[in-house]
Amino acid sequence: MDRDQAIIAELGLPDVQDAVDEIDIGTVEAQRFSPMALEAVKRIDALFDIERAINGLSADERLAVRQNKSLPILTEIETWMRTERTRLSRHAPVAKAMDYMLTKWDSFACFTKDGRVCLTNNAAERALRGLALGRCSWTFAGSDRGVDRCAFMLTLIMTAKLNDIDPQAWLADILARIADMPQTRLDELLSWNWAARAERIRRVAA
Repeated sequence: MDRDQAIIAELGLPDVQDAVDEIDIGTVEAQRFSPMALEAVKRIDALFDIERAINGLSADERLAVRQNKSLPILTEIETWMRTERTRLSRHAPVAKAMDYMLTKWDSFACFTKDGRVCLTNNAAERALRGLALGRCSWTFAGSDRGVDRCAFMLTLIMTAKLNDIDPQAWLADILARIADMPQTRLDELLSWNWAARAERIRRVAA
């Protein structure tokens, strides 16, 4: 895959910021890329300009701005890309990458339908960084069942972190309570429900 194709391939993924950041439009470095790749980057960078402006707003507020400002730009990008694709030979370096993005367009565009969705997956990558740093340790799980158990525990821990609770405190509490918990109430031990219960207890204690 050459450089132009790699850039467009990046644009076909939910995390397109890496591709946008890779090129500083107007510099000598940018001249190594085809005009089509540069145009794609410039168009998508307009979406990131909007995202930077609404960073920190509520999901509903972000969705309203995206519907008003991002969606028209996104529609133009799709129309432009489909038009340009018809002019390319299937052997063109960027054709395969453009096809990849267009087949995943609904996934790419979902941020205009849900204000909770980020345009990039940077947050997910940061959350996985700790796991990636310890990946050499995961090769010593002992067996396939050990690997499964490790995956289960890591999923529980990361879910707790995503719900802004201390995984150790949560696991200690639910392991102490789960044996006596009726099956119909097990959902109370889920991290997001546990956090709400812990907050109610804190308020009562205060």
